Amino acid sequence: MESKQASRLFETLSSAVRLDVFRLLVKNAPHGLVAGDISRQLAIPATNLSFHLKALAQGGLVEVEREGRFMRYKAAIPLMLELIGYLTEECCSGEPEACQAFRTGSAAAPCILPRG
Repeated sequence: MESKQASRLFETLSSAVRLDVFRLLVKNAPHGLVAGDISRQLAIPATNLSFHLKALAQGGLVEVEREGRFMRYKAAIPLMLELIGYLTEECCSGEPEACQAFRTGSAAAPCILPRG
């Protein structure tokens, strides 16, 4: 991944609503959710939600599938993992003990942090 693409992805997620929607879709991977379920779970009016879902889809972070008259939205998990990898791939290069100290001091779950 290049910094330009990473920057565009972060720009897409810069809205609190879009970030909440994306996290909800990640939570519901791999099956995703239809728009009505997203709207209900996040208490977002359908008109506002469609604007944010369109932005997420255009940014490549959400995939859309038609299911009869409904649209199912799924998080683009491979792209999310690529973005995480981009952020962490050079963490503490050559100093695994430094990475361990950061993991210990972080509130993030240990299983998701880079290994030294």
